[in-house]
Amino acid sequence: MKRGWFIVIEGLDGSGSTTQCENLRNYLDIRGIKSIITKEPTNNLIGGLIRGVLTHDWTISQEGLQLLFTADRAHHLQKEIIPALERGITVICDRYILSTMAFGAIEADMEWLNILNQKFLIPDITFVLQVEPATCLERISKSRGGFELFEDVEKLKKVQANYLLLSEYYHSIYLLNGNRDQQEILKEIAKRMEELLKTEHQAE
Repeated sequence: MKRGWFIVIEGLDGSGSTTQCENLRNYLDIRGIKSIITKEPTNNLIGGLIRGVLTHDWTISQEGLQLLFTADRAHHLQKEIIPALERGITVICDRYILSTMAFGAIEADMEWLNILNQKFLIPDITFVLQVEPATCLERISKSRGGFELFEDVEKLKKVQANYLLLSEYYHSIYLLNGNRDQQEILKEIAKRMEELLKTEHQAE
């Protein structure tokens, strides 16, 4: 059985990553490719602890928070992502290592974050939606009542800059203009996916 593809969609909160994950799953379904959507932080126990920090329900040091993200990811890979891939199912993940690096490096050391995450599975392809921080915050304010830990303009500007920096060093990362109509964004994602599928067929 062929291993499934591991695809990640990244971006600032409010960039539209969740929408594009759903759009991509629909596209793959039409292509006859079975897929699932998952996300980080997860909905398991550790993910719940992380969300409590993000929503200001409790506090922890920045290093402690990043260790929680790492533990959540290890569990996520073991229990959901890798088993699905081994069954030939394509996994679409809403946020992954790049988020940890881009958001975490606001206060934590980038090299330390890299060491924490270097043994984790690398995605086959990662799409990063680029949307202006002010636009993201406007979208968030319309969709829910409050803002989370990293959701202010200055922090999001730093995160955006980190995404750009990281895109130069990590494997198969594509920066996408996220200010367009969602179908236009999907067309670009689909084009990259077709290139990936073509590469697979040529290797057979």
